[in-house]
Amino acid sequence: MKIKSAIIPEASTSKPIQIQFHKTPTGIKGFDEITFGGLPTNRPTVVFGSSGTGKTFMAMEFILNGAVMYNEPGLFLTFEEKIEDIIINTTSLGYNIQNLISEKKICIEHLNISSSEIHEVGKYNIDGLFVILNNAIEKINAKRIVLDSFDTLFSSFDTRILRSEFKKLFFWLKEKKLTAIITAEIGDTFLTRLGIEENVADCVIELNNRVINQMGTRRIRIIKYRGSSHANNEYPFYIDETGMTIFPIISKGLEQLVSSERILTGIPSLDEMLENKGFYSGSSILVSGTAGTGKTSITAAFAKKICVDKISCLFCVFEETPNQLIRNMKSIGINLEEYKTSSLLHFYYARPSLQNLELHFMAIKEQIEKLKPGVVILDPITNLMTEGPNSDVRSMLTRFVDYLKTKQVTVMFTAAITIGSISQNTSDEGISSMVDTWIMLQDIESEDERYKSLYVMKSRGMQHSKKVREFVISSTGISLAPLIKNLQNSNMPNYKPNRKTETVLTNGHQ
Repeated sequence: MKIKSAIIPEASTSKPIQIQFHKTPTGIKGFDEITFGGLPTNRPTVVFGSSGTGKTFMAMEFILNGAVMYNEPGLFLTFEEKIEDIIINTTSLGYNIQNLISEKKICIEHLNISSSEIHEVGKYNIDGLFVILNNAIEKINAKRIVLDSFDTLFSSFDTRILRSEFKKLFFWLKEKKLTAIITAEIGDTFLTRLGIEENVADCVIELNNRVINQMGTRRIRIIKYRGSSHANNEYPFYIDETGMTIFPIISKGLEQLVSSERILTGIPSLDEMLENKGFYSGSSILVSGTAGTGKTSITAAFAKKICVDKISCLFCVFEETPNQLIRNMKSIGINLEEYKTSSLLHFYYARPSLQNLELHFMAIKEQIEKLKPGVVILDPITNLMTEGPNSDVRSMLTRFVDYLKTKQVTVMFTAAITIGSISQNTSDEGISSMVDTWIMLQDIESEDERYKSLYVMKSRGMQHSKKVREFVISSTGISLAPLIKNLQNSNMPNYKPNRKTETVLTNGHQ
């Protein structure tokens, strides 16, 4: 249980009084981060949204996690679904719900009152509900409670009467010292269908399922949280066999640690351009250029060097399959197969069209939490840009990079960003400006041949070479060679590259 403190002056003496604000952790991945500790202890929280957004699932996970993780028995009272259906729908979480019920760690009750059974006689009140709740609470000494689809019970009553009754219920829950979740359907005019719960609850949370470009994403937003600060943005989440996972990636700014350690690039001549030391550990590196300039080759050389140094690497590919990448890199002397076999190199592969941008990053984050790699490679992020506006990519990528920096993970990603694209698209400039090191690859055309060049646009915190080098990919690997002096543009007819006598690959490898 997390405690926040506040100081208020006492009216008579003007001396400060220490007030402790308690929070109850939910155990839901990511949720306690955006609420800075969990739900308000011994207070009611309203979770509302349209059908299929995950309200019941979230509420049930709150009860199960409380019983198993925090030794807090919980009561789940449903007004719509049957008990058997609730148990079946949540067995995927891996808990033995029947055992928890028999051990009196949780209690699931179904209160079925149809509209034909309800008759309003005189002034309506919910005192009878208190009796039902109290009996169930005393059975297991409940500390947590869920009232699922509570608004369906009172949809036909006068809201003026119900407002006072809701207040009475919420005050009763507080007196019983219960941390409560009340789920409700979204309303047309108000946040909820009745338009009452959001006004009297201490915390209000919205779940929605938005479809953009034929892809749906569930999102969560904290609308209000009395007595506490909280994250204000919308955050994507998904539900799978492990439960509900929210993808906050809250930027921690000054809390980020920095390292003075350096890691080599895997290309000795590129290391020479970076003080012979390579990149800073925990930094972000962008390798940009048009298609065919050699971006993936640089990431593969870096991945191999990382694995040689016994550092785990997560390689995320969105353009070709891992097996295809491994095969292609063998043709330039980079063998990644042995490191995949030894579990130093892990691959994440997904087509950009498989799911939207947020879910891609959420899936990658899950892999990072599981594998704890020292280096993450994203190749290329340009393919992800087709799944949303570039401004969305920049926002998500910024938060993702911040998240990796808090974990001291080095990230390298490739993108089809050029000087020309930056002048036309401000989002490209935003992506390039946020990275620590930016390596630019370009094509050079001379007579009937096309060559590649490389230069370091920037590398924060270190001296780096300002020279443009020819970027040579051969059957024995990658090397950099000097360009002739006074090269003014890429179309000079007398330009002759100063290259080694090697067979240069021109089969489109990146």
